[in-house]
Amino acid sequence: MIRIGKIVATHGLKGGLIMTHVAGQSNWLEVGAVLFVEIRKDSQIPHFVSSVKAANNEEYIITLEDVETVEAAKKLVAKHVYVKEDVLKEVKTDSPLMWIGFNLVDKEKGGLGPIADVIQTGHQWLAKLDIEGKEVLIPLVDDILIEVNLRNKYVRVDLPEGLLEVYLG
Repeated sequence: MIRIGKIVATHGLKGGLIMTHVAGQSNWLEVGAVLFVEIRKDSQIPHFVSSVKAANNEEYIITLEDVETVEAAKKLVAKHVYVKEDVLKEVKTDSPLMWIGFNLVDKEKGGLGPIADVIQTGHQWLAKLDIEGKEVLIPLVDDILIEVNLRNKYVRVDLPEGLLEVYLG
């Protein structure tokens, strides 16, 4: 599954929700689709979309089956939302925000571990990893990126010589 967004607020009094997403377009989510809401870390609960309206290219106003009150909706605010990869097959998926949880693989050193988070600094994205108990930031720029594989959930990079040594000594 791919982390696609986050529930950021309730909407109305009947359990409506505002969900931000990183797909970059507003035509991928449909009534009947399944969204997986991360209630606890590594525990995604499926919810069926019963209505959907695009607010813009970054937000949807949605209702979910079995979420019929504002109180029930409030329990989902600030939760991450995931979808299965096939939901996004028609969507341009080059946002680094979608790569959270993917394994970062260096051309020379091999697997470095999963991307814990991505951070945008100006026009550059950084992947945050935990390597040997230390926080490591890897720039996600065209000069370093070799391949992003959505199916197998990995990002292949060619790290500059000495970059990891700056963090790991």
